[in-house]
Amino acid sequence: METESEPYVRLASLRQLHQVMADMNTARSLADTLQTVADGVVTALGYELACVNLVRPDGDLVVAAFAGNAAAEALITGRVGSRESWERRLGMGEHWGDLVFIPHTEGWVLDDDDVPQWYTDGPAPRFEDEWHPSDRLFAPMYAPGPPGGSCGELIGVLSVDRPRNGRRPGAWGREALQMYTFQAAIAISNARLRANMQRALVRLEREQQALRASEESFRQAFEYAPSGMAIAEMGGDQHGRILRTNDALCRLLGRPASAMRRYSFSDLVHPEDIGTLLRTSAEGGRAELRLGRRDGTYVWVHLRNSVVADAADGPRFLLTHVEDIEDRKRRELQLAHRASHDALTGLPNSAELRSRLSSRLCRRAGHAGALEPVDAAFGHPAFDSNGHGFDFPSTGVEVYDGYDHHVHTVAPEGEHDDGAKGLAVLFCDLDGFKSINDRFGHNAGDSVLIEVARRLSRGVRDGDTVARLGGDEFVVLADGLGRADAQDLAVRLRNEIIQPIRIDGRAMRVGASFGIGWASCGMTADEVLKSADERMYVEKRSRPKQHRRAG
Repeated sequence: METESEPYVRLASLRQLHQVMADMNTARSLADTLQTVADGVVTALGYELACVNLVRPDGDLVVAAFAGNAAAEALITGRVGSRESWERRLGMGEHWGDLVFIPHTEGWVLDDDDVPQWYTDGPAPRFEDEWHPSDRLFAPMYAPGPPGGSCGELIGVLSVDRPRNGRRPGAWGREALQMYTFQAAIAISNARLRANMQRALVRLEREQQALRASEESFRQAFEYAPSGMAIAEMGGDQHGRILRTNDALCRLLGRPASAMRRYSFSDLVHPEDIGTLLRTSAEGGRAELRLGRRDGTYVWVHLRNSVVADAADGPRFLLTHVEDIEDRKRRELQLAHRASHDALTGLPNSAELRSRLSSRLCRRAGHAGALEPVDAAFGHPAFDSNGHGFDFPSTGVEVYDGYDHHVHTVAPEGEHDDGAKGLAVLFCDLDGFKSINDRFGHNAGDSVLIEVARRLSRGVRDGDTVARLGGDEFVVLADGLGRADAQDLAVRLRNEIIQPIRIDGRAMRVGASFGIGWASCGMTADEVLKSADERMYVEKRSRPKQHRRAG
């Protein structure tokens, strides 16, 4: 600041200082603000050189702006001085309020430190307050502190050099530099804040754009997925309520999206699959179950759930992927049926017969008094490790689930009907079947077996089992019969079988021999079948050969 004789200051200089301060606070960016601060020292405070050293995030100070000498600006702008060196400088010399003045008589010790500097040699001062080229004057800039409190952290240091009047600044010059430094610190802090806000806004906008892009990608993936997709509530009273579905799921179930929002998955699932659904939706995961269509039918689906929470771990939702597996399930059922049923007659085969029979029996195992259900066909226990019964196919009789629920199968005692009921095993062997194969061929024999299977199935009750043991041997399992009932059943079935069978215009007849065995706990399935087989042979041998076919 030019002065004629302090304390007099020209009004034009004050106006110039005021304008420079206003310019600092209207700069468009942090870089512009820093350069305006440096330029203002030269234009308004009467110094030939000015340098703005800005504190970096790591604590060191970088030369961020320079004014007054293009060569010096090119040399030191962007160079860094360590925080340690700067703290040493600010602790030396004479303290003029917040200003630090280091005279040339002391400053020579700083010539070799790492702080970027520009200086020129010159003659020794001729009078006491003359400025020497090696004199240094620093104005620390502090972030604004709380009202009435101390200054905030150091944000930079303003270095000035070579006053135009060639003298060290007096009281008014020092005060003007301090005022300017204070305003510069405010302007730089505000510019930094604006820059941080702008960066935050840019980052937020980018994140929002990315979020919108992600939401749009999810929407398209959800809406146009080739398989069913749904979003459902998780937890609370509305657990499982469907919030949103895609077109593929609506087509699969034959229900419009507006109607789907009135349901929860528990409303749509097959009653037998409710437990599976609850376990899957509670834990997330996968399950295969049946969902109801609008026409009342059910479709097998593979359900895959993912638990979704918002960013604040707020309300949770289930994202459910629904895949149509009806064709696969149908093939699996067909394969299972083929594995357990006779390919020619469609009746349960030998393995299935033994499985059904074993499901009703238990045998002694381990220590005395312990009964262990066993699958005699496959040689493994009929209970799992938790004491629950394996899921054997239904025989129309009570299936047990653990020892406490098992109803022991007991055979009627004695040869006379005492009213006791049991599980009858009727072993049937066809008479005269070999001659049909020999005379008319195996195709005719197959046709006979198919018709016999049909007649046997037609002659028993719902829930009884008719199985083909192999060749021309059949077995009937009929529960809840007394001895007289079983004998009557054998007679009725024999009378059905001996009726003429018409094949390719020919009437063919076969007879049948029945042996009646009784299943009881403590026996294996093979023992029961062997007993019935032996009784069948006794019955066959007891009838004259010529009467076997006519029955």
